[in-house]
Amino acid sequence: MAHDPEGGRRPSRGEIAAALAVGLAAFLAVGGLPGAVTGVTGAGIALAVLRRRESPELREERGRLTADLPLAADLMVACLRAGQPITGAVEVTAEAIGGPLGERLAWVSGQLRLGAAPEGAWQALASERSLAPLARAMGRAASSGAPVADVLTRLSDDSRRAARAASSAAAQRVGVQAVAPLGLCFLPAFVFLGIIPVVAGLAGEVLLP
Repeated sequence: MAHDPEGGRRPSRGEIAAALAVGLAAFLAVGGLPGAVTGVTGAGIALAVLRRRESPELREERGRLTADLPLAADLMVACLRAGQPITGAVEVTAEAIGGPLGERLAWVSGQLRLGAAPEGAWQALASERSLAPLARAMGRAASSGAPVADVLTRLSDDSRRAARAASSAAAQRVGVQAVAPLGLCFLPAFVFLGIIPVVAGLAGEVLLP
């Protein structure tokens, strides 16, 4: 059930190209043997950093899990209050939601029907950050005997607030990422047109008798 979003992932061509570009830039900036060492080191560090990022597919899956979780909680609450047992509620919700969350809920439902302990079945989802709140809430409800519908209602409210906060943070990051390249484009012009003439003028005043 657990998925490792980073371990064993091969770097993409784009990541390799970006790392090589960093290494080449470092080599050209330093030059010579030190530049070669710096370039190789820089390329290795850049590739390691890029590999730590989630792939677009995993990022999309995690986003869908986060987005579908409140609705899944609401559906399970509706099923429970209509008289369904927890196993049936999970199964109906898995079929209705579909996608990655539906697959995980179907697995949990299968484990429950096979007689697995509820705490263990739900705990299997805790390794995924998006589903950890669901795993903790359902595990606590199973061990304490708390009304599952009430637990899921609180989870739904918390998940919606977390999703809104994540969307706001993502929008702010997009704004920063959009402005940063523009600043980098203007930086060379600022250096050549603003700083270098000033430095050259000061050097002329100092060096000329």
